[in-house]
Amino acid sequence: MASGDDDDPIIEEIDVYLAKSLADKLYLFQYPVRPSNMTYDDVNHLSAKIKPKQQKVELEMAIDIMSPNYCRSKGEQIALNVDGTTCDETNTYSVKMMDKQSFTSIQATTNTSRYAAAVFRKGELHVTPLTGILQMRPSFSYLDKADTKTREREAANEGGDSDQEEAEEDVKAITVFSPESEQARQRRIQSYEFLQKKQAEEPWAHLRYHGVKDGRSEHERQYLFCQSVDASENSELVKTPKEYLAMLMPPLAEEKVVKPVGPSNVLSMAQLRTLPLGEQVKTLMKNVKVMPFANLMGLLASGTDSTAALRCIQQVALLVQGNWVVKSDVLYPKNTCSPHSGVPAEVLCRGRDFVMWRFTLERSVMRKEIASIIKLPPEDVKEFLEHVAVPRVNRGWEFLLCTDAEFIKKHPDIAHRQHMLWLGIQSKLEKVFNFSKDDFRPKNSQLPDPVHVSGEQRLKTAHDRAQGNQSSLQKDLDTRRAGSSVHVKQEPVSDGEDEPMDTSSSSVPNGSVNGYPGDAAPAFDHTNGDGGNASSSELQDFVIKTFRKHFVLTLSEFKRLLGLHMASMPLGWSVFPSISDHMLQDAILLCQCKQIMVPFPAQTTAAPDEQKVFALWETGEKSDMHRRLLYELFNKNYRIRRNMIQVKLSQEFGDVPKADVDRLLHECCISHAGMWYLKGTVQS
Repeated sequence: MASGDDDDPIIEEIDVYLAKSLADKLYLFQYPVRPSNMTYDDVNHLSAKIKPKQQKVELEMAIDIMSPNYCRSKGEQIALNVDGTTCDETNTYSVKMMDKQSFTSIQATTNTSRYAAAVFRKGELHVTPLTGILQMRPSFSYLDKADTKTREREAANEGGDSDQEEAEEDVKAITVFSPESEQARQRRIQSYEFLQKKQAEEPWAHLRYHGVKDGRSEHERQYLFCQSVDASENSELVKTPKEYLAMLMPPLAEEKVVKPVGPSNVLSMAQLRTLPLGEQVKTLMKNVKVMPFANLMGLLASGTDSTAALRCIQQVALLVQGNWVVKSDVLYPKNTCSPHSGVPAEVLCRGRDFVMWRFTLERSVMRKEIASIIKLPPEDVKEFLEHVAVPRVNRGWEFLLCTDAEFIKKHPDIAHRQHMLWLGIQSKLEKVFNFSKDDFRPKNSQLPDPVHVSGEQRLKTAHDRAQGNQSSLQKDLDTRRAGSSVHVKQEPVSDGEDEPMDTSSSSVPNGSVNGYPGDAAPAFDHTNGDGGNASSSELQDFVIKTFRKHFVLTLSEFKRLLGLHMASMPLGWSVFPSISDHMLQDAILLCQCKQIMVPFPAQTTAAPDEQKVFALWETGEKSDMHRRLLYELFNKNYRIRRNMIQVKLSQEFGDVPKADVDRLLHECCISHAGMWYLKGTVQS
């Protein structure tokens, strides 16, 4: 504590003692249905009993029948329903009125190793471990007794001839003995009836209740204090710094981490990201069925290598119209069958491959035509189509997503490889279903010539594309400086034009609908048009809402949040199915945000997207001035001490309340090892 600018100085030291006199007898009772200011301390406790092994407690407490809030007619009616008109020792309510209520406990937690009761006296803290934490809730067993009485009365009224006839029947019960298998035994042991029987076998231990102010209670409370304060006898808390640190942070080798299994219909992103990258991609594709590559990268952890993700997705999915569709053998593994019809997985895979192959040729297919060729039950055919398409009036089933022509342009080698895979699948399907590709080619369509892309051509294409992007970006910046508004229009792009921004369209390229081979697809341009207005408006709305919530975001984290937002929308509904980094940064800067030039250390391991930090600059609130001063400090250093921030705020704005400083740091920063960093910039 020698450092003068420490943020959390020690102001007092308190000795802690472990009291063990009540270590195996101390229970914490909670009354969740009762307000904390209405205790049962002054209520007369009639009886108490416990089953120690089950940690089950039952209490009976008196009800004040003389209270003005007590409804006597209702109390008499309940007693009459429960006990009837007889008067004997078995009656629940002896005064013919509901004058008591019962409470039964349930365990709030089965592991109480982290909980203890503590008392403070004369600068010493005495701690006693808890044996159990029980929640006492009202018991309505008297209603069961009343229901039993009602059924007995009804049975007595309906008796007579039927009872006599049953008595005359000569029925003998025959007991059949058969050996019990191990599986049947396990089911019986885990059954509710067996557990109820085991719980009933433990006898009740009757207790005597002592009030809070009773002398016996005061005597027992003394056991909450450690009986001996000699350090040699209380060695549990006397540890060396190394041993104490090992207790707080056990070695990782001691932990047995169970690898989570991706569920079939619900995905936990936290558990999913503990899996290897290949398993993550497979689980996502198996659940989503069809997805653009940009959406997949948004769902994966920030900083994931796109090349590795591309390598993984090609193992579990096929490219259809620029989007990735999960392979049939992933959905229908070998030696399985259809849940609808029982058709073997091999037959299902062939039928589904035919459906996907048809979507590589055209946007829409007819269900009856598909069923007539693959000859599978209607339920299976409908399931194939629902995976990748939606029904349209008078148009059959249309592919779910817009053609991602931008992905095909960026990755021509992958598109060519997938095209060759589909040719191989097509040849197999032609033999199985006895058809020709020409049978499904639209009229007046010409066969595309095979395309062969050499390494030199790819290098030249990439060079031209980079020049085009730079030219387009320069034009856009000039337009912004001139003060003109930016609109979006969907127009075809010829081979000689510059490539537009990274935003795909719903139009279908000429030639093959799958996007390879074919001409350039229409894309968004920075001119007038309604489609771009919708895209720009939706993107800006998302930017504003996101930064209003998080205040500071790296570009990598913003892209992840955008990917999650797009994935949560219905497939095919998003106005911006694919967006470039330039468009994202422009949209952020247009929404009252600025980039913070954080001076990261030279040896930083942060990715480029993690070094681009954007922050909300203008909200119209008084706290904007404090926030801007904080950003200026982080323009000079990537980590700052709290007292420095406090001093700067005091110099500029006078005495700033501690609550305002806490709120500012909570909104924009994160604390690590005594230093404060902007969100997303902590270096591991």
